[in-house]
Amino acid sequence: MHIVHLALGGCLKAPPIKYGITADTGGHIAYVIDAALAQARLRWVEQVTIVTRRFTDARLGAVHGAATEPVAPGVAIRRIATPSPGYLEKEALAAELPAFVEAFCAYLDALDRRPDVIHAHFADAAAVAAEAERRFGIPFVYTPHALGIDKQRQGLECPGLAARIEGERAAIRGASAVIVSTREEASRQVGGYGMAPGTRVHVVAPGVPARHGDTGSAITDRLGEWLSDPDKPIILAIARPVAKKNLAALLRAYAGDAALREAANLVILAGQHDHASDEEAAVLDALRALAGRPSLAGRIALPPRHDAGDVAALYARAAAGGLFVNPALHEPFGLTLLEAAAAGVPIVATNRGGAAEIVATIGHGLSVDPTDEAALAAAMRAILCNRARHRGFAEAGRRGVGTYDWDRYAAGSVSIYADLAEPGLLACDIDNTLTGSRAAAAAFAAWRGASSLPFVVATGRSLPMARTILSRWGLPVPDAFIVDVGTRIMLPDGRGGWRECEDYAAALDEGWDRGAVEAALAPLDLDAQPPETAGPHKLSYFGGAGDATRMRGALAAARVRAQVIFSHGRLIDVIAATGGKARAIAAYAARTGLALAQCVAAGDSGNDIDMLTACGHAIVVGNAGDELAVLPDRPGLYRAAACHADGVIEGLARLGLAALPIAKVA
Repeated sequence: MHIVHLALGGCLKAPPIKYGITADTGGHIAYVIDAALAQARLRWVEQVTIVTRRFTDARLGAVHGAATEPVAPGVAIRRIATPSPGYLEKEALAAELPAFVEAFCAYLDALDRRPDVIHAHFADAAAVAAEAERRFGIPFVYTPHALGIDKQRQGLECPGLAARIEGERAAIRGASAVIVSTREEASRQVGGYGMAPGTRVHVVAPGVPARHGDTGSAITDRLGEWLSDPDKPIILAIARPVAKKNLAALLRAYAGDAALREAANLVILAGQHDHASDEEAAVLDALRALAGRPSLAGRIALPPRHDAGDVAALYARAAAGGLFVNPALHEPFGLTLLEAAAAGVPIVATNRGGAAEIVATIGHGLSVDPTDEAALAAAMRAILCNRARHRGFAEAGRRGVGTYDWDRYAAGSVSIYADLAEPGLLACDIDNTLTGSRAAAAAFAAWRGASSLPFVVATGRSLPMARTILSRWGLPVPDAFIVDVGTRIMLPDGRGGWRECEDYAAALDEGWDRGAVEAALAPLDLDAQPPETAGPHKLSYFGGAGDATRMRGALAAARVRAQVIFSHGRLIDVIAATGGKARAIAAYAARTGLALAQCVAAGDSGNDIDMLTACGHAIVVGNAGDELAVLPDRPGLYRAAACHADGVIEGLARLGLAALPIAKVA
């Protein structure tokens, strides 16, 4: 599966990331990066591409002007340029969106293999994904992260809010699926747009944000620059300095409670001050004015900048008798609450939004009304001044944070992706998949006669042999032939014959050196199959699994690019590195506007592994060879009980594409 995450706002880059460097560089960046890394660890995910906007801004780093950036094996960032070269805040992106849509669609159109799904983050990305779906048929998933309707409910009006809400409404209605982090987000937040929780709204909780590339902390060593007694426990808050995060209320609650001021210092990490936007600058000015009161001298630290190492060290410092506070007027989720739990830091959190659900699930603190400053102070005091309660919340956090796990998120989200695409193409192996039972072959022929689903065969055989076997077994003629183990695509020529797809053949030429392959394998004294089994991008031999291993080693030692495919316990094919059944199916599907996620593959042997792994839906027939035991169970993979073509029909019935005979149902 090839997944694209699409996120336009903020400074999206490979870790380490400087959170708060702009108003839009916040929690969703951590979400996208950690989600992509976890999904790429799944064996059935081949590639995760994070697509964002390309810009140049000397203050933000040269990397944002790079078209591509590797993140980890199987994960890369791809940046798309638009006419405006500079960084744009979220509100300013609207005018640039039409240009980004065209650039993104041009990027997709140029890909050899288009993604199976686009996961859009925020409504602007969803608008882009919706147009990509219209043009290319790629389904999209939407994650809101934060919704304008909640900002409106809190009375936090801002320019463009009405348009933002309408954009979110369109995203929720248009997405094939909506993935949110809490039940509250599904029911009340998304529900506020008229979308009741149901089959399209899924709750998949994220994991604890990874602190990639911690650099060690300077802030914990320098707390004495701000605090008169830096050894006191700390009350820690980490949030962007915007009105909805309600940091001023936290400061006022602390200032108004003498017992709190004696029990702990207050440390607020509020973004990178030298990069503050207009709203952020205003909030920071208000915080500085409050912190300047004489009664708070030496009790408040408001560091102007921080990095990942500072954050990790401050969590560790807060665990020693302190606590973490999230006083937001509304918090859709709250990844910082998971970070605090993992560090063993008790919390006081807003009771508005998904944060309350996190607290109830983990049990590592208290939830309060963020507009009630007295209640906020009382909750902080109740933890700070009671060691037994503090210890209990800290232990609950460490014990319960495992409920939130990125690997679990990856499995859940990819399962949702796999269910999205309506099957649009069936690709079947021939030998022992469609053949092997006369009755089953006849049943498959009857199914094909009644079905409009496009059908291709994908075989290791040559075209003449494939046609002969289909005729001998009374099997239907497909819409196209993929032959020679996915190294040739044969299309109808319009005159009753077949012609080779020249574009696909040309693509396989890249990096293929037949002479070098033969030279590398010559010393192994292999038993070659008859010459007629070979193809322009395929050599074939007889041998066992050990021979296949020796061949791979010889090619690697000679630095020759090629694939070695072992199947049926005795057949070995050496093909072009860019070939294979999956690549051929993807190329054929793209001709008709389909993605691999919309393809159903059915097979029984080792030369089917790539297509059974890559296609959105896969059917392993009941008589499959031991070679397919290595296939991992995954969303979309079905292991049929029935053998041969009966197994194919059983798998199609599972997808709602066929009906099983009454005897088989019984």
